[in-house]
Amino acid sequence: MGAVRYFTEFLGRSPDTATEEDLRAYQLQMVNTNVTPSTYNVRLVGLRFFFETTCKRPEMKDCLHFRTEPRKLPVVLSAEEVFEILRVAPGPGLKYRAALSISYGTGLRASEVCNLKASDIDSDRMLIHVERGKGGKDRKVMLSPGLLELLRDYWREARPDGCFRESPGSTHCHRAN
Repeated sequence: MGAVRYFTEFLGRSPDTATEEDLRAYQLQMVNTNVTPSTYNVRLVGLRFFFETTCKRPEMKDCLHFRTEPRKLPVVLSAEEVFEILRVAPGPGLKYRAALSISYGTGLRASEVCNLKASDIDSDRMLIHVERGKGGKDRKVMLSPGLLELLRDYWREARPDGCFRESPGSTHCHRAN
């Protein structure tokens, strides 16, 4: 287990002899050497398992203090940057431009865009039905008139098998009539 190995290297002796002060010093050392919060927390989870399960010393977990990772705001592209990305989308055809437009315009994940079927587009209610998205959950997202028109153009041009994935015989894609 990597977490125990790193702690042992820091400690210089068998980790099962560690004290609460040793754990505090190790955590401070990780902070001072700029170990990322995610790596820091993974190591603590490993040590918690080691002390609770392997060493039968559950009191040691009280010394383990997880770090929170600062949340950064996402980069928001300007309208000009979005238009430029869509303009240079690979061709020929509208496939990639349509897929990128769906992803950016609706917030769908790449796998959700790949698994879309024509029957998922509800042009009467201006919605896209996402089946088995993140966490296996279904949801509906708004469909703009401009995006609907682009999808119709793509459909007329390519007559796809119902999705953006290029995998003949895929069970995720069904021909839409």
